[in-house]
Amino acid sequence: MPYEPPPEIAAMSLPELAEAVAARKLPPVDSWAPAETDDSHMRIAADGTWFHDGSMITRPAMVRAFASLLTRDNSGQHWLVTPVQKLSIEVEDAAFIATDMTVKEGALAFRLNTDDLIIAGRDHPLRAAGSADVPALYLAIRHGCEARLNRSTYTQLANHALALGDDWTVSSQGTTFSLVPQ
Repeated sequence: MPYEPPPEIAAMSLPELAEAVAARKLPPVDSWAPAETDDSHMRIAADGTWFHDGSMITRPAMVRAFASLLTRDNSGQHWLVTPVQKLSIEVEDAAFIATDMTVKEGALAFRLNTDDLIIAGRDHPLRAAGSADVPALYLAIRHGCEARLNRSTYTQLANHALALGDDWTVSSQGTTFSLVPQ
């Protein structure tokens, strides 16, 4: 069965976005407790490119499959989790990249480099890091993992914040987020 990515998020209504988010079936990695741990020999570069043993993973379907198994523990270590193994994975910055955003009916919706759709809110907060000169914005995804907003997505969000006023805050689903690093 061929993969069909979701439509452009700007063309979707908030109910359509919510339906697409709910339709994404993910493995129950939180319920798996594998006894075996090892190293995956995988790395996610800061630009979102995946590598295995130094070679780039070029098949988007493989990246989407691996990304669905990602978790991050309290120490910041990322893992690929299956029912029988927990494999460490090196992540240079964030496990995902937010590549697009739209504002719909009081909600901020983001598309990730894996075609996942995420609606910011209490369960998926935005976090400002970096410095005033070099800010970095992150969106909580799932299982402790985050997406860094790429430059164009950051610009979209900054333009939205500026249109709202000069306090550099945005709201989504009733939750307000500061875009100023602390």
